[in-house]
Amino acid sequence: MGSRGRILIAEDDDLTLELLVTVLRRDGYDVVPVADGREALDRLHEGAFDLVLSDVQMTRASGLEVLNTVTGAFPDTPVVLITAYAEPGAAMDAIASGAADYLAKPVDLVALRTTVARALERRRLANENRSLRTAMADRKVLVGTSPVMLELYKQIAQVAPTDATVLIAGESGSGKELVARTIHERSRRANHPFVALNCAALAEGLLESELFGHERGAFTGAGASRKGLFEAADGGTIFLDEVGDIPTKMQAELLRVLQESEVRRVGGSAVIKVDARVISATNRDLAAEVTAGRMRRDLFYRLNVVSLRVPPLRDRGDDIVALSGHLIARHAARLGRVTPHMSEEAMSRLRAYSWPGNVRELENALARAVAMSQRGIILPGDLPALTVERDAGRLAAIHDDWPTLEELQRRYIERVLEHTGHNKTLAASILGIDRRTIQRLASREAEAAAEAGEEGEAEAEAEDERSS
Repeated sequence: MGSRGRILIAEDDDLTLELLVTVLRRDGYDVVPVADGREALDRLHEGAFDLVLSDVQMTRASGLEVLNTVTGAFPDTPVVLITAYAEPGAAMDAIASGAADYLAKPVDLVALRTTVARALERRRLANENRSLRTAMADRKVLVGTSPVMLELYKQIAQVAPTDATVLIAGESGSGKELVARTIHERSRRANHPFVALNCAALAEGLLESELFGHERGAFTGAGASRKGLFEAADGGTIFLDEVGDIPTKMQAELLRVLQESEVRRVGGSAVIKVDARVISATNRDLAAEVTAGRMRRDLFYRLNVVSLRVPPLRDRGDDIVALSGHLIARHAARLGRVTPHMSEEAMSRLRAYSWPGNVRELENALARAVAMSQRGIILPGDLPALTVERDAGRLAAIHDDWPTLEELQRRYIERVLEHTGHNKTLAASILGIDRRTIQRLASREAEAAAEAGEEGEAEAEAEDERSS
């Protein structure tokens, strides 16, 4: 039977220390006893402990010094303090200092067992929650409720339970691999491997070995036999990203695997049966590639049994709001930070940008924004310059429809003037501004009206001359 946990006990009273050690060892804990605070501090750095039980009043170093060291260097390790004073104030001081709990002397054995078990259980739950948050932070999911995404979800739900070969089309960065993973996770193969390969990332010789494996001595450097990705994906799914970049010679070999469900390793003659569902993806028009002679027609038909299209981010309407919230929360969890709030102006800039790099570009931008944000809010300056400048023309066009701060102020003053019957003194009092500010506004309005009138007269004269 394994230990229930490793506990460091610091107590300078011999009788109390012996009692604590005896009881907790009998309960199945691995106990390390020390006789004072300084020795406790030394032992803390020699190995990991699940819990520290420390007297407050000790020679050389106090229990509070031990507590401060643990909370600073080992924040996941709970500390239970033992005090000779049972007053409520002592208990509150211990908890306020970061202790998980406290025990009063003389130590009640039932309270000891209960307190230790409770502190360790809290630690276990905290660690499990942290692991769960990390797992969720690393997990990527499809996000969005735009009509095009709802249609995609429907298609995924229909095709996932089958073993049909799927071809996913879409621009770079739009989330094609995420769609493939979602299909795999909703299929009967979900408990088997999902193996992904970017076909455009490898030269022809390396791509062949990566897909089909090789035997020892098949080529220079092949010191041992190696499984290919089709074998590694047996029972599961193999995802071939940028499948349109596979060289023509290898297309025939891939077609044979799809037709026969078998591979031959490079340099080998043995036929190896494989059972792997194939999902492929491309940012090219494969039908056009067939017409141009760069892709085999029979391979295209084999890959394109079911076709899905992932929409670009610019076509997904308000999904950018939900996506941004999801990505910000995920990156904040990875960094161990509180999830920051996105300011209205920053969100406006995200929505105004066309995102040629799609979701991948948005994710990179928000990862930077989370890292750069201060005081729990993402401001425009936290975003990459790319999102601010690349679509400057489009952003400017949108801003043309927005009133400026000066225009809003002018409209508000005009409404107050109308309400007061154009009594400038009363309006100034209501607005909390100087009367001369309203007078200056009135002067500018009069000048603008005069200029508009002069322009109108000039246009009228010009029209009369044209007519004559």
